[in-house]
Amino acid sequence: MQQITTSVQLVLAQHCNGTKNGRLFGGQLMAWIDIIGAVAARRYTQSNVTTVCVDNLSFLQPAFLNDTVVQEAVVTWTGRTSLEVRVDSYVERLDGSRELINRAYLVFVALDAEGKPIPVPPFQPETPEESREYAAALSRREIRLSR
Repeated sequence: MQQITTSVQLVLAQHCNGTKNGRLFGGQLMAWIDIIGAVAARRYTQSNVTTVCVDNLSFLQPAFLNDTVVQEAVVTWTGRTSLEVRVDSYVERLDGSRELINRAYLVFVALDAEGKPIPVPPFQPETPEESREYAAALSRREIRLSR
């Protein structure tokens, strides 16, 4: 079973954009996504990593001032030195219910102490969901390579 990395943030005034409605600034959410994605990648590879690309990032719903944002990151695919991580971001209500507000796929490369790429442990899907994500990751990789 895949290890899930979790992060929790409270949307504070400094995280909101300039509008009067207290909406979370998209760039702030992107920064949180990059951090939790990197943590998941570091845990998986047991090495430093660098972000290569954000393959897909979809803002589905907004988050607002005083909302609790919960993020979950999982590895979905590995190559020789790179890996893909999916980050799901939710607004968690006071009753514990969650609403998906963002899904992002990021690609990282594992690095040695000199900053050179190193091999990563192969990812082997174990569940039907992991197998679906792995197949979708292969499709996203083909699209990236064709660009």
